Amino acid sequence: MAMRPDEIVAVLRRQIEEFESKLEVEDLGSVLMVGDGIARVYGLEKALAGELLEFPEGVFGMVLNLEQDNIGVVILGPYEHIKEGDPVKRTGTVVQVPVGEGLIGRVVNPLGQPIDGKGPIKSAKSRPIEAQAPGVIDRVSVHQPLQTGLKAIDSLVPIGRGQRELIIGDRQTGKTAIAVDTILNQKDQDVICIYVAIGQKASTVAGVIDTFATHGALDYTIVVSATASEPSPLLYIAPYAGVAMAEEFMYEGKDVLIIYDDLTKHATAYREMSLLLRRPPGREAFPGDVFYI
Repeated sequence: MAMRPDEIVAVLRRQIEEFESKLEVEDLGSVLMVGDGIARVYGLEKALAGELLEFPEGVFGMVLNLEQDNIGVVILGPYEHIKEGDPVKRTGTVVQVPVGEGLIGRVVNPLGQPIDGKGPIKSAKSRPIEAQAPGVIDRVSVHQPLQTGLKAIDSLVPIGRGQRELIIGDRQTGKTAIAVDTILNQKDQDVICIYVAIGQKASTVAGVIDTFATHGALDYTIVVSATASEPSPLLYIAPYAGVAMAEEFMYEGKDVLIIYDDLTKHATAYREMSLLLRRPPGREAFPGDVFYI
């Protein structure tokens, strides 16, 4: 059936009125090489240090090295399917994690994604893992004790809220046990606890979580888990993710106890990343900025 000229004109006018011109500009690069959780990317001259990049299939990476002709990126997830020539897109943002009350009682990975099978995280807020720390003037003096529940520690070397404390010792001497007992002792003390497991065996982390659940400590505890089977970049950002979650509660005026177990594994993961990125090694092959991280 032939259309009349006026019908053709009406259709054309309607299509012209509904036409919308959308122009999307993306900064794209390509993968030069990939392996061991590290990628070299060419073509992103405007990328910033610490910026989040998007690889195919929703895998993200973080810029660590800015070099003359390419950038070094650590991949925050599985990298086996990423290959040479794949497109890489800038996001213009840094790594952020969800924060707030919705995380309490949950087990998450360093990206804030739940790994406990209890459904999605109910949180509308997020914070960057790298943020400006409060200045000395803004900090309140340490004046309130934090009870660990261990009489020897509480009487001889008492710990205050807002204080850093190093637990150092040989293998299998009970360092994790002290940390776990301290968290268990915070029940009904109005203290939110964050346990960051870095480079531990998955079975060890599962045992700690089971201990928390048995004694009701998950009611006020967040567990950030980066086990030994995870890529080094996830172990690297784990303590930053934990402290970003803690800072949200801090700015709400709440007391937070955060435990890193352990930072030796964190330094080892950073050394591995730095060597793969061809950074100059120092003593024991650690990079020169290992004391800054």
